[in-house]
Amino acid sequence: MTGRIGVYPGTFDPVTLGHLDIVRRGARFVDRLVIGVTTNPSKEPMFTVAERLDMVRRETAGVGNVSVVEFDSLLMDFAEREGATLILRGLRAVADFEYEYQMAGMNQQLNDRIETVFLMADVSLQPIASRLVKEIARYGGAIDKFVTPAVAADVAAKLAR
Repeated sequence: MTGRIGVYPGTFDPVTLGHLDIVRRGARFVDRLVIGVTTNPSKEPMFTVAERLDMVRRETAGVGNVSVVEFDSLLMDFAEREGATLILRGLRAVADFEYEYQMAGMNQQLNDRIETVFLMADVSLQPIASRLVKEIARYGGAIDKFVTPAVAADVAAKLAR
């Protein structure tokens, strides 16, 4: 495939309105945006990889140039396999920047042909984190300000089990 390909990696556990904002806005910069759903050994996911893949596919179905795939490898190896020229990352706060800046530097050392591009989250969405969404839901709080109605239902169903 020709054209500019970008990769937006994450665990998306669950996918939030902040993630979806970055997808919609980031997709404008590339001809194809590959959302890479991965495992993260340092996180305890609520949803399986298959459930997260389905969730992200459903929630991004309206964005025409997006595909959603699983990966379990170094990000730069995944990006190279996909033919990507950029990694898309969303930033919420200074703490995000410090971590992402370090990761971008390490990734550049691994493959300097792939650039990391940062997008600031929409101001109204900056406090949203999947980890906090899950915590609020576990304690019976409303999460409808942070996720779509379908994702809120997914979380409620998961917690009911």
